[in-house]
Amino acid sequence: MGCFTFIKVMMILFNLAIFLSGGTLLGVGIWVKVDGESFLQIFGALSSSILSVVNVAYLLIVIGAILLVIGFLGCYGAQKESKCLLMMFFSVVLIIFIAEVAAAVVALVFTGLAETLLTGLVTPLLKEKYGVDRTFTEIWNVTMTEVHCCGLNNYTDFNNSYYYETHHSYPRQCCDMREPCNSTLAAETAVEGCFRQILEEIRTNAGVAGGVAAGIAALEIAAMAVSMYLYCRLDEK
Repeated sequence: MGCFTFIKVMMILFNLAIFLSGGTLLGVGIWVKVDGESFLQIFGALSSSILSVVNVAYLLIVIGAILLVIGFLGCYGAQKESKCLLMMFFSVVLIIFIAEVAAAVVALVFTGLAETLLTGLVTPLLKEKYGVDRTFTEIWNVTMTEVHCCGLNNYTDFNNSYYYETHHSYPRQCCDMREPCNSTLAAETAVEGCFRQILEEIRTNAGVAGGVAAGIAALEIAAMAVSMYLYCRLDEK
């Protein structure tokens, strides 16, 4: 029973760390949602590297909640030696693993589709909220300045937008920080959209991203294997 006890303790500690991490992410997500401006003041420079930071609060809340559930099922299931909870833990991790593999395949094979979907979601937000919502505008200003990009696809994302109708110009980032940024100057400078720029950054760092993804996948497989080991050994007790 020494091996069983050791694996059980490691399972508890591992999932306790996951549970605490989930609680931290959930707390940060709620903080960003409630007080996004202070978050930007502290982490604004970091947020520029991720376009999805527009919805960072919701992303953190969702990830935090998922980690809380996984951590609870794994930790409490191992502690109480509950076959039901261990099977639930295995099932949740398996579902997440399959979803990650599917998302990776879609991201690699259907990049154009991803761009189309993002265009349909993000472009209307740019037209409606840029220049209106202070936090949203600040996030995009930092992103466009640091990444040297304009809009999601290019300057035309701001056509018929609140910002353009109000200022009769595009954001200065669309013209390499030159003003007034009209359609002629924006077309001449041809600043690329943030989607393509960030995609290029991801491709440049594909090795690091692949290593991180492989590490996460390995942890998930190990977690599923350990939970199944404990589940099967409980029959022998």
